[in-house]
Amino acid sequence: MIEEAGKKKEVLVVDDDPVLVKTLKAYLERAGYRVNEAAHGLEALQRVKERKPDLILLDVLMPMLDGFKVARMLKFDKNYADIPIIVLTSRGTDAEKHIGKKVGADEYLLKPYKISDVLALVGSYLSVTPN
Repeated sequence: MIEEAGKKKEVLVVDDDPVLVKTLKAYLERAGYRVNEAAHGLEALQRVKERKPDLILLDVLMPMLDGFKVARMLKFDKNYADIPIIVLTSRGTDAEKHIGKKVGADEYLLKPYKISDVLALVGSYLSVTPN
């Protein structure tokens, strides 16, 4: 189990694809993380304020507020700037990767990705080895 002072590390999964969210949640929970979820950018901001997660997996193309705007809002708020953000997206142009870095995304993984790569990245940011 992945814990810090008796508390499981928490990952917020933000994507408007419920199948993808369910799949990521299952793998992350199996690896020992607590998982919270959001279906769009506004919901993601609300979840972050309710329970500051240890890491965010963030899609870019979503309704209401895209992932780049969410990342920028969080990274430029001193209360949340320390949360690692891993962008998971199908948008992989050099320009979009540049925007991702500019708004504060720590990593940029293209869909389709290997779940083992996601778990390894999450583990590296949360200083743990995935199960």
